[in-house]
Amino acid sequence: MKKLTVLQTLPALHSGGVERGTLEIARALVAAGHRSIVASNGGRLVDQLVREGSEHIQIPVHRKSLASLFQIRPFRRLLRELKPDIVHARSRIPAWIAWLALRRMHPSTRPRFITTVHGLYSVSPYSAIMTKGEVVIAVSETVREYILTNYPSCPPERIKLIYRGVDPEEFPRGYQPSAQWLAKWKQDYPQLIGKKVLCLPGRITRLKGHEDFFSLLLKMKSQDSAVHGLIVGGVEEKKRPYLAELQARVAELGLSSDITFTGLRSDIREVFSQCDIVLSLSTQPETFGRTVLEALSIGTPVVGWSHGGVGEILNACYPTGAAQLNNQPDLQLKLIKTLSMKDHCINAKSFSLKNMCALTLDAYQQRPITN
Repeated sequence: MKKLTVLQTLPALHSGGVERGTLEIARALVAAGHRSIVASNGGRLVDQLVREGSEHIQIPVHRKSLASLFQIRPFRRLLRELKPDIVHARSRIPAWIAWLALRRMHPSTRPRFITTVHGLYSVSPYSAIMTKGEVVIAVSETVREYILTNYPSCPPERIKLIYRGVDPEEFPRGYQPSAQWLAKWKQDYPQLIGKKVLCLPGRITRLKGHEDFFSLLLKMKSQDSAVHGLIVGGVEEKKRPYLAELQARVAELGLSSDITFTGLRSDIREVFSQCDIVLSLSTQPETFGRTVLEALSIGTPVVGWSHGGVGEILNACYPTGAAQLNNQPDLQLKLIKTLSMKDHCINAKSFSLKNMCALTLDAYQQRPITN
């Protein structure tokens, strides 16, 4: 197997699924003896990336403006210096910079260009750059269908379906946190003790289905006073008015003592282990649904709308939790049934991190169709 130099590029390395996927592939490259480089504007995950054996090059490939065009020449100089075999773009602005830099390079020295479509972007010439890769990785069947439907100029044979995955060692079945963590959790959230905890994870945005969650809690409270809602997720500064709107709505519905907002948590595995059910109620289809898979991996059941990547995960791993989209009675029925079950037949093995990494490294090695 040829030893490769792979340059992944994305806007920054702060947090999120794209960032985590980048680090996971970087780690797999290093473990396989390849040279792993990431070009981004930096962020808190850079230290971990470097600690795990990769190199990081800070370059401003994050600005969504015409000013980013000034990064094309520096990026091209970087490519000539590093001589990577692969340039793997994971976001639109870095993809445009990389693609335009590559166009002026001689074919004999030009690295191969690979993209991963992580989102169901607005359909436009700007977004089309993510379908220009010699290999176009789709993170779910939902994404593959999105590409085929909206970008017919992308040859279907170039699209490679590679599901995201989780490490069963990081999210083991039956995981239980330390006694110290549990003591702190109970101290911070005594209102959860003895309750059936229903968790809605995700950033505070209008797309995450908070209103559906409140409606569900109201109906469940009328039947079972022991349920408690837990909203886990950070809020950007510009979304603070929406958070205040949600909190006012909770008070208006008389649910102030029944719903807890935790804010951003970096210990989501531990949090999920203390929940009876995790919910996924996004109003728009998710491209994948990593938190859903993490919950299922440790054995916490998930109930959610069966659409997008989340629907794919639920139908493959835990069909009991797949509710018909926007059908509140079906959602409530699935929730009641799940709460009544003592044992949950969950199989998350088909979405493994090991498989994701192996398929991605295989895509790096294979010569793609270029017609």
